[in-house]
Amino acid sequence: MSKGELGLSSKYDCVVLGGGVGGYVAAIRLGQLGKRVALVEKHRLGGECLNYGCIPTKTWINTVKTAYTASHSANKGITGDVHVDLKQLKTWKDDVVKKLVSGIEGLCRSNRVEVVYGMGNIISEGRVEIIQGSNSRTIEAENIIVATGSKPTVLPGFEYDHINIVDNHDVLEFTEVPRSLCIIGGGAIGLEFAFLFSKLGSKVTVIELMDQLLPGIDKEVAALIYRSAVSHSIDVHLESRAKSWSRVNDSIKVVFSEKNGEERSVECERVLVAVGRRPNTDGLGLERIGVQRDRAGYIQVDGKLRTNVKGVYAVGDVTPGPMLAHKANRQGEVAAEVIAGLNSEFDNVAVPNAVFTDPEVATAGLSVEEASKSGYEVSVGRFPYVALGRAVSVGETEGFVKVVADAKSGVILGVQIVGSEASDMISEASLALEMGATLEDVGATIHPHPTFPEALLEAAKHAEGKAIHIVNRPRSK
Repeated sequence: MSKGELGLSSKYDCVVLGGGVGGYVAAIRLGQLGKRVALVEKHRLGGECLNYGCIPTKTWINTVKTAYTASHSANKGITGDVHVDLKQLKTWKDDVVKKLVSGIEGLCRSNRVEVVYGMGNIISEGRVEIIQGSNSRTIEAENIIVATGSKPTVLPGFEYDHINIVDNHDVLEFTEVPRSLCIIGGGAIGLEFAFLFSKLGSKVTVIELMDQLLPGIDKEVAALIYRSAVSHSIDVHLESRAKSWSRVNDSIKVVFSEKNGEERSVECERVLVAVGRRPNTDGLGLERIGVQRDRAGYIQVDGKLRTNVKGVYAVGDVTPGPMLAHKANRQGEVAAEVIAGLNSEFDNVAVPNAVFTDPEVATAGLSVEEASKSGYEVSVGRFPYVALGRAVSVGETEGFVKVVADAKSGVILGVQIVGSEASDMISEASLALEMGATLEDVGATIHPHPTFPEALLEAAKHAEGKAIHIVNRPRSK
């Protein structure tokens, strides 16, 4: 189906609302399973992740890191001035996004998915109205998958005007580096941009309400990221609340209060508000058919991604849990397979997380604190990057791998990584958790040398007192 058309059919096995990661994956999987499916998208396939999140931000982060590393490598024999042209970088980012969106469009065609561009609105069970400009059409489907994603949370007093107060979409349209940037929110989105713009030369201030950066992450990991932020000249204010803003000549004055109640202020060129996201579940007609949502707007689902209404499913950011593209991906597959009659369920042991700060952070499963609260007697192994040959050889020695295991059985409960290549290393940890691997399983697995994943091997062995490349702590016999 070409763009702009409202559909060649009126009856489908399934209509998917939302063409983001959860939605297009569900639609493609349904097509693979022989189902007639319509995928309704209001903007561009790929959703938030591909167009404004995961892919474009990592395109920027990787490019800026390359330039930053080159300009700070005189000790390795690399000299010369390196400059990032933000306009050209934006063009490169746009080309990357277009290429990947085009790939998804091709996959949909190959799997006989009918893509319809417009707004989907559920008007009754099994009936969806698709609005496209002044035109509309109602189609019928035995099943509906809601995969409409999420949007930035609005902070009262700091409503987005997309000029002074901006969101992550706006930032990726910058063609000039701001002299200074105040970021409200020290979570993943805020910190990724904090490190990026600090490397580009902006004076960056981060205001975070909680007592640590990356709230909810392992405190030892968060502490290292805090130290790294400070070393990158990022001004961090923890346990602080942004209160108001105003224009002062050619700057923005942000007033915030600290833990002791003292008011302070910072002047900047732009303010990025990154205080979380909320599900896009309003205006879809869910209330018409009685789909249950919680107070925050999340759709309630079971392990098969079914809502309380027969034939209605939900995947991705509209469901409870972490708002991560790979979670949505897996849920999209499960929902499609359930609709096709397969015995599939979203019962993964862990959903890994990766944050592209400097150094990177990646986690899967339980932290030490979480495992202890769950009643486990915990065994912990830790291996520092400074003792890792690969890390030393490339000058990336900041970080560590921590493995958390059940002291009685040796079963791995969680892994936390902070350091170079953490985002690529966490998949092995996720597999270990999914298969119920023990410390011995990982420790006896041969890892190629010299590589970063050897740190996971050593951390697992350290939990057993068998690490080779660091001194093991005394262990009771």
